[in-house]
Amino acid sequence: MHPDLEAAMARCPLVAILRGVRPEEVESVGEALIGAGFMMIEVPLNSPDPFDSIGRLARRFGDRVLIGAGTVLTVDQVRQVRKAGGRLIISPNTDVDVIATTVQSEMISLPGYFTPGEAFAAVKAGAHGLKLFPAEAATPKVLKAQCAVLPDDVPLLVVGGITPETMQPWQAAGAAGFGLGSALYKPGFSSEDVGDRARAFMAELS
Repeated sequence: MHPDLEAAMARCPLVAILRGVRPEEVESVGEALIGAGFMMIEVPLNSPDPFDSIGRLARRFGDRVLIGAGTVLTVDQVRQVRKAGGRLIISPNTDVDVIATTVQSEMISLPGYFTPGEAFAAVKAGAHGLKLFPAEAATPKVLKAQCAVLPDDVPLLVVGGITPETMQPWQAAGAAGFGLGSALYKPGFSSEDVGDRARAFMAELS
């Protein structure tokens, strides 16, 4: 595992997914998340002006937490995230070129996968962790079976429809962490809303 990812996961194995966040609000939302204990923040690239938001987060908080991008689909986007100051590259899919470029750029790679074949292809390409997505289409039993064959040093994060109430079965099955989307942040949520929701997720970590 990448040492920076390992350190962040040890403190809080939750990734905040800020899909739809606007640059003018991103710092206050980031401050609320970090105040609740979060160590990883992702701005999906299908958000408004995502590289501006990533840059703002990186400049203000990048020395304390991992800032990066989600929905990263191309090698060029990896380079744009790096230029903006992001260090975390998260994708919904397994693209070996995106993974390899991320690793070569000394950034952290967390690609999405759904099948064992995709998971092993991602690991072979150098992924530092894996994102089971979409979790709504899987079960904790599926994750447990995958954990039995995948390398122990590659953390598996579960993403898609996760709420505080649904975390425990996934943790019991071997989930190392979670990516949290609309249950944590939606456009229109205030930073206070996000902080309250972040604390509710933190309370359910086992």
